[in-house]
Amino acid sequence: MLALAAALIAAGAVGNYWYWTQNGQRTPVLVMARDVAAGTVIQDADLAEASVALDPALKAIGAGQRAEVVGKRAAFELLPGVLLAPGQITSRTLVRQDEQLVGLNLKPGQLPDSPLKPEDQVQVVFTGDSGGAAPGRNGKPGQDSGPATVDARIVRVGAKQDSTGQQVIDVAVKSAGGPRLAAQAAAGTVALAVKAATGAGS
Repeated sequence: MLALAAALIAAGAVGNYWYWTQNGQRTPVLVMARDVAAGTVIQDADLAEASVALDPALKAIGAGQRAEVVGKRAAFELLPGVLLAPGQITSRTLVRQDEQLVGLNLKPGQLPDSPLKPEDQVQVVFTGDSGGAAPGRNGKPGQDSGPATVDARIVRVGAKQDSTGQQVIDVAVKSAGGPRLAAQAAAGTVALAVKAATGAGS
């Protein structure tokens, strides 16, 4: 009975998709014509128009709003052919005036296995000797010292490479810490730790 119910549900979903594809009123919408990285300003040439039959539950940006989209920034990486939705664009700068953008090319063991997303608050840990040690509780290096760290905010999460498992994570950090983090990232002596969300565990 469970298998039959699952089959009926699946058939209903397929039927609903087919209905809207075949019989739904077609609407001109915006789609991506080429790849745009997160935080990049969207140009007119990045956009294309398509006429599709939309499910009422699907939110899409109409082709008539093209002029409003141009000049906005991609909130996430946008790939060619993607149907553009309001939550995928933003008017704010993803890297703020007092921040620098640093790319971290991380391999398994240098970042959590759990999915990461833009705006996650993280801590980058300097794992190499050249990273230095953070001051102890008394303000001086000692037994209570730990590795140096820098607070960061994820801006873009790259695709994980199938062959190596490596993944590029772009993070925004305070400008004062940007050069040091970039040097450590180039040496491969960093690891990523995710901060607990505010209110977690309460």
